[in-house]
Amino acid sequence: MTEHLFAAPQTTPEAPPAAPRQRTLDDLGTPLHEVTFVVFDIETTGGKAADGGITEIGAVKLRGGDCLGTYQTLVNPGRAIPPEITVLTGITEQMVYRAPRIEAILPSFLDFVGGDDTVLVGHNIRYDLSFTNAALERDGRDRLANRSVDTLPLARRLLRDEVPNCKLGTLADRLRLSHTPSHRALDDALATGDLLHVLIERAGAMGVVGLDDLLALPTMAGNPQASKLRLTDRLPRKPGVYLFRNRSGDVLYIGKASNLRSRVRSYFSTDERRKVGQLLRETHRIDHQVCRNGLEAAVLELRLIHRHLPRFNAQGTRSSSYPYVKLTLNERFPRLSVVRKVADDGALYLGPISSARRARRLIEAIETASPVRRCTATSTSRTAKPVCTAAQIGVAACPCSGHTSEDDYARIVADLVDG
Repeated sequence: MTEHLFAAPQTTPEAPPAAPRQRTLDDLGTPLHEVTFVVFDIETTGGKAADGGITEIGAVKLRGGDCLGTYQTLVNPGRAIPPEITVLTGITEQMVYRAPRIEAILPSFLDFVGGDDTVLVGHNIRYDLSFTNAALERDGRDRLANRSVDTLPLARRLLRDEVPNCKLGTLADRLRLSHTPSHRALDDALATGDLLHVLIERAGAMGVVGLDDLLALPTMAGNPQASKLRLTDRLPRKPGVYLFRNRSGDVLYIGKASNLRSRVRSYFSTDERRKVGQLLRETHRIDHQVCRNGLEAAVLELRLIHRHLPRFNAQGTRSSSYPYVKLTLNERFPRLSVVRKVADDGALYLGPISSARRARRLIEAIETASPVRRCTATSTSRTAKPVCTAAQIGVAACPCSGHTSEDDYARIVADLVDG
């Protein structure tokens, strides 16, 4: 993509505030009402997964608020059940004596879960997954690769001001869930499913309507500016440039992203850097401009930084020490180079750029998209210098080949500059 790469910064139209629009499925990621969740719970003999055994599995499959089925089975753990575990769960050794071993149950449980697109849910799901994956590995099977939602940190994030603690029993009582947990696998899975629906409803008030937003939400728990997450609601999942603005409309920070929504929302995670916290405290609005690809976004980012010199952009505040990409329009066959200073020599400059390495990569990207010359030859005579490799293989219109006229090359440069 070579459109407008070297247009003068002062003539680059700034992105206006994005107008409200109907969000598309690409913007949302996978809508939560289309996600298949399998909420599951296991009861065990206690201890760690390497030493303990599973005594019961319970699961419920949900999609769009509907129950698609349930799964429940006792499991013979192949070891004694400690008395304190029996008191807690009510599961005795007599109950599991004739139950199948976990190796015989795994195929039917995996069939109930379905493919890798199914999202697993649990309350403190790390515990349930540790025992389940340990059993799979002992049986020579792959670990579960499904994405997972843990309702425990989600509840801490969304309900911490309403409940004394986030134990499943406490939440079921305070929220009046339809099912009551009892330390039996299916009862607990059903109660966790009820809790999941409550949490999704609460998360919706924060602009969470897609699966990846829900998965990211717990990491935002420690950010005091999480209430400003609503400022990201209109950001699409496309390449582009974003601008943080304060209450007066001044640009605080400019960045680029391959996925605008994910990148900007990442600032609201538990990032403890003082600079990010101060940026979020001052932010009142987040504007964006969609680009067709990452190169276009990188170019637009540099132009806007050069124009606005945002306070939170290091390359904007100390631009004199950063390199530029130069297009030598004062030559018969203009070429690209990396320079440290901008001169009044009729050339066009793109920058400032954060590093020389990044500037060279930008030149490589431009050369990939345009047949602009790559050699430094000054003569069109084929005998003056050996023909460069780029000209030999036909990827660049270099004067060393003797086959490129000034008029033809001028059109290449015009396309590069003006699009």
